[in-house]
Amino acid sequence: MIAHCLFEQSGTFKNEFKKLGIEAYDYDILNEYGETDYQLDLFAEIRGGYEGRPSIFDKITPDDLILAFFPCTRFEQQILLSFRGDLKQMKNYTDLQKLETVLRLHEELHQNYDLITKLSIIVIKRGLKMVFENPYSEQHYLTRYWCLKPSVIDKNRRLNGDYYVKPTQYWFIGFKPKNNFLFEPIEYVKPKSISDLWGTNQKDIEERSMIHPQYASRFIRQYLVDYETDIEKMLKGEG
Repeated sequence: MIAHCLFEQSGTFKNEFKKLGIEAYDYDILNEYGETDYQLDLFAEIRGGYEGRPSIFDKITPDDLILAFFPCTRFEQQILLSFRGDLKQMKNYTDLQKLETVLRLHEELHQNYDLITKLSIIVIKRGLKMVFENPYSEQHYLTRYWCLKPSVIDKNRRLNGDYYVKPTQYWFIGFKPKNNFLFEPIEYVKPKSISDLWGTNQKDIEERSMIHPQYASRFIRQYLVDYETDIEKMLKGEG
């Protein structure tokens, strides 16, 4: 198996896969952390793959795994406040400014909805396996307006050793999540607050998306790979 981590440039999940002896690569248009193995326009790759043109999906096999951290800023519940003109940043906007803003935002929302749907179609048609991650809330656009349902909803990531509570949902396409039990203790991680990072600058956006390596490791071993703990091996007489 090869793990293909799309829209991840931090290397967090990639490196946890590698610790388990699994070949893994990061794909993103940016390389701010020096971890991007394939620096390319993933949106263009999705469009190309959907239209039958050469793309990165040609080299991904049914034995591999795609882990997609698809951009979420146009799906989160904040977008609904924008469409109503109720965002704090829009308080002093004229009606014309509000209309021009929501027109642009809706076009970007449509583009992202189009792309995640085409990516999922590529995966299904090619018989591939993919996990797609996005924030969870009742007002999240895909929660309300997408025909596929998430297989795993994590309402408190702190319980698995992350920086944030940040409820997150995971769609499993082409396979079902494992249900491995992890018995090791969780190391304490100093919490961070999403409410401190609602800026629109790139630094805040990147910081909101960061995941602690401990959480990544536990998610991989709990849901994505066949994994036995040392305790389970001992009970079987193998340890």
